[in-house]
Amino acid sequence: MQNKSWQSQGFAPIQMAVNICARQFHDQDLAQTVIRILDETGLAPQHLELELTESSIMQNAELAASVLNRLKAMGVNISIDDFGTGFSSLGSLKRLPIDALKIDKSFVSDATTDPDDAALVMAIITLAHNLRLKVIAEGVETEEQLRFLHLLRCDEIQGYLFSKPIPAKALESLLDSHSGRLPFKSLQQAQSD
Repeated sequence: MQNKSWQSQGFAPIQMAVNICARQFHDQDLAQTVIRILDETGLAPQHLELELTESSIMQNAELAASVLNRLKAMGVNISIDDFGTGFSSLGSLKRLPIDALKIDKSFVSDATTDPDDAALVMAIITLAHNLRLKVIAEGVETEEQLRFLHLLRCDEIQGYLFSKPIPAKALESLLDSHSGRLPFKSLQQAQSD
């Protein structure tokens, strides 16, 4: 609802990520629940990203593939959160309809000081890009980490370097200060697309 509200206020459409816990993911009605919520809010599926942990997906990879395929067919984006902390089968990873891997902050935090963490981050980025997946680094807190990830061509980053979690109104002010609103003509064109 918040995402749709921001779009109605003239902010450029953004993709909003929602964490899905293992219990929710293994609920037989997850896809129907997502469809109902998108219908109720009027949010286009491409503006929703569902974040799932490796462990919740790997508990039952066959069921996971079925549920994820239904969600993906609707246009919802799928990412694996905290990648590198679970026990993913690389074979399963290539068969799942996912859009992005989110590198766990435990690797990012020491990647500029620990050669082993740096090697893991490099390997995850290379693996993801070779599978045509977007890579998001979590927990970026320093300019040095940002430069390192930029050098490795990490697609997106998130962390306290940019902002701590803030309420919706504070985010509106932040978006306003960075020209996050669309001109009226562009908003009409985006809505007609």
